[in-house]
Amino acid sequence: MIGVFDSGLGGLSVAAKIMEAYPKEQIVYFADNAHVPYGERPLDEIRGFALDITAHLITKGAKTVVMACNMSSAVALEASQNRFPDVPILGVIEPGAKAAIGVAGEAPIGVLATSGTVKSGAYEKSIHKLDSQKKVIQQACPEFVPLVESGRADSEEAEAAARDYVAPLIGEGCRTIILGCTHYPFLRRAIESAAGRDIIIVDPAVETTQTLGKILVEQGMAAYRLDAPHVFSASGDTAGFAALGSIFLGRTIDKVEKITIAHAVETAVKIE
Repeated sequence: MIGVFDSGLGGLSVAAKIMEAYPKEQIVYFADNAHVPYGERPLDEIRGFALDITAHLITKGAKTVVMACNMSSAVALEASQNRFPDVPILGVIEPGAKAAIGVAGEAPIGVLATSGTVKSGAYEKSIHKLDSQKKVIQQACPEFVPLVESGRADSEEAEAAARDYVAPLIGEGCRTIILGCTHYPFLRRAIESAAGRDIIIVDPAVETTQTLGKILVEQGMAAYRLDAPHVFSASGDTAGFAALGSIFLGRTIDKVEKITIAHAVETAVKIE
């Protein structure tokens, strides 16, 4: 069982990659959509959410946990790894930074992210660990998460927002742009349209999934058959999550159980 969580729908972009790459692994997904978006919240509050959710997933039997949330990865990854040293816990920032460095060449790297992730400087720090001289241009995108969560990822509003957010990065000479929030792959069409064909878009979910696979193999944790259905739960609206989540995930989510982390109960959700 692999635990995956995010503040809402965004982490499904990571879950989808994991399901595609490792179809025999069971996914247990938690959407903390009662608190979405994380990007504008105090960092200590986000850290608390992330630690509680990680503990919940491990209690339910997760053999590894993927923080499919850039804000959680930025402020809570190290704390979670220290608190649960026996369980591999992955974030999405370091894999994204590594992928971007690999394709950026000499040009600056652009980062589209939430205000909180930009303020944390997490991508800049991760990129500079690999290349201390690399210029990083960050752009906060406060409109993006609400657009995705409300089902407007393909709207004219999304296209207008993408143009506004991408333009400063192109103006600074960026040829590579990191999607620094797991909600943003659902806006990829609008972002690519705004950026143009010559810009490389990096989705950290791809590199994160590859890193997860290495851990599963190296630690002898890889599953050989899917013994149970994928499980989905949310702290807020469940019907809306199931409806939009089915579209974003590309497979039907029959049911989403509502969970309050402090009083979590076992869930059972099937995907057909």
